[in-house]
Amino acid sequence: MNLLQPSRRCAHLMSPARMLVLGACALLTACGGGGNPLANPADVANPAGTGGTKLSFEYFQRCIQPLLVTPLAGPTGTNTCAASGCHSNANGTGGALRIIENAALVDLADAANTAEKVRATEMYRNYYSSLGVSVAGDAAQSRLLTKPLVKGVLHGGGVILASDQDPAARLMRYWIEHPAPAGQDEFSNASWALFTPADPATGTCNTGL
Repeated sequence: MNLLQPSRRCAHLMSPARMLVLGACALLTACGGGGNPLANPADVANPAGTGGTKLSFEYFQRCIQPLLVTPLAGPTGTNTCAASGCHSNANGTGGALRIIENAALVDLADAANTAEKVRATEMYRNYYSSLGVSVAGDAAQSRLLTKPLVKGVLHGGGVILASDQDPAARLMRYWIEHPAPAGQDEFSNASWALFTPADPATGTCNTGL
């Protein structure tokens, strides 16, 4: 017998590694995996989201935007939030919030101002940027409010709002904590209740007081 040739009686034996793989495959099939467990999985369904809440665009442009472009006292003097070196859209250095200082008010009562057109305006860009630092329904977790208060987070501009009772802080909190009803967009007339009387054109900005 040639000792260099494997015995025919041993030719049917498999390596331990191969036996382990086949055993795992059999186990997966027995558990209902079906098919080839080592093949690519079926496509994963990823339907569009249908939830979420929206903050009022009308309240933003009439009550929050003015706060962002009004001169406020800070550690480096009196500046607006939209000033150069702060949150200016052109050359600001203040993180994610970007504000176009001279953004024009949008008349939502004008039928020509469709949602598509409004979302292309500079005012909407300011609104959208402010959303990025706000958590709808939770002012305590929103940097739009906590940063100027320097409340649990650093702010390069220092303390801008002296306390939670600052008029600007009240407006920001009210906006964030009063989103539109579920299923309604940022232009919903239901958000007119944020004004007294309930008319953005003539009403004053509510603060919860």
